[in-house]
Amino acid sequence: MLTSLREFGFSVLRAKTFRQSGITMVGTIVTGVLGMVFYIFIARSLGPTSFGSFSVAISVMTIIASFGDVGTNTGLVKFVGKYYRNDDEKAKKFLKLGLEIKILVWVLVLAIGFPLTSWVGGSLFGKPELVVPLRIALVGVGGGLLYSYSAHAVQAVQKFFIWSTVGVSMNVLRLFTMFVLIYLGRLNLYTGIWLYFTFLLVGFLVGLVFLPKFLFVKGEKKILGEFLKFNKWVAVFTVVSALTARLDMLITARLLPLEEVGIYSVAVSLSSIVPQIVYSLGIVAAPKLSSFGNNVEALKYLKKLQIFVVGLAIAGVSIGIPLSRIIIPLFYGAEYSGSIAPFAVLLLAQAVFLIAVPFHSAILYYFSYPKLFVWITFGQMVIVGTLGWILVGIYGAMGVAIAILVSNLFSFTVPVIWVYSKFTKQTD
Repeated sequence: MLTSLREFGFSVLRAKTFRQSGITMVGTIVTGVLGMVFYIFIARSLGPTSFGSFSVAISVMTIIASFGDVGTNTGLVKFVGKYYRNDDEKAKKFLKLGLEIKILVWVLVLAIGFPLTSWVGGSLFGKPELVVPLRIALVGVGGGLLYSYSAHAVQAVQKFFIWSTVGVSMNVLRLFTMFVLIYLGRLNLYTGIWLYFTFLLVGFLVGLVFLPKFLFVKGEKKILGEFLKFNKWVAVFTVVSALTARLDMLITARLLPLEEVGIYSVAVSLSSIVPQIVYSLGIVAAPKLSSFGNNVEALKYLKKLQIFVVGLAIAGVSIGIPLSRIIIPLFYGAEYSGSIAPFAVLLLAQAVFLIAVPFHSAILYYFSYPKLFVWITFGQMVIVGTLGWILVGIYGAMGVAIAILVSNLFSFTVPVIWVYSKFTKQTD
């Protein structure tokens, strides 16, 4: 028994998936560390109140960019990954169609969003000082939309090393520019937001270089129906999940002073390394699961992936929580010590999220049933919205962190039951 487990473990390490995951994992970890350094210096330079404003602006930018994706990223991975090897011309049409959708959405966001920023900052959040940061964030939505397009397109053609290299390079350049601004005394709330998304746009342009030449291909509108048929539920899922993912920041921005928002944001940024790992795993898993033709291959792959993510989750929690007691006061400053407790809860929540990766990937890319995630993420949104709103009045920012943990446990349990049931029925 022990020998067979050992051989299975070695097969996981030797697997092509593990090697490709290793490439993306290293890139993700380096990117995450560079991002953490960026946030450390931004937080220290701005102080909790301005950092709170910065975090709200970035959160709104991310939510709108995720809304505007309308399932395009998942569609790119699904269809470009499907046709890239066998029908290069059709894959290029999907690439062009995806880019056209992203650009159109950005134009609509700017046209509709600018007149609404005064109401959002002054009435919705009750903080008029957020109006200008939110207007800058609307411009930044384009960076989020286009960079995610480039990243998912490169993922679809399985150029994982390129994806990792571009991500690391953009973060290095952003850090260097930030240090120049600090040296010149020009780093403030507004330049910080501009800096955040400028290199997303640069990363998009660099990513285009490594994609097939698709800009002048014709006939992309003919495959719009196929694209939308798959994307309709993914789009709804994307909108609901985007709101759910940042609902904690919206609740804290509405109910807490900006100083406390800044303190909570440190906990969020520190724990965000885990979603980046999840994303890097998904980059490898998605096109592979889309290509499997039977349950035997899919189950074998998912078992290996499950062992991998459980090990990562245990290691991350065991090291991360004790280390945070040193890192937060030392690097961010004593004024951010209140971030330690919510960080511990958020890290546990993200560990649950990481363990759920194989089940989420199987539902989306093997069973092609994104509709389930609409209901799962809607449930998460209700949990975070109601429980978070109630608990923030009792425990402050810690209350929102607890709500996130509960919602992630829900998001883990339902897919496990669904996938197990699906494989069992198909085997019978």
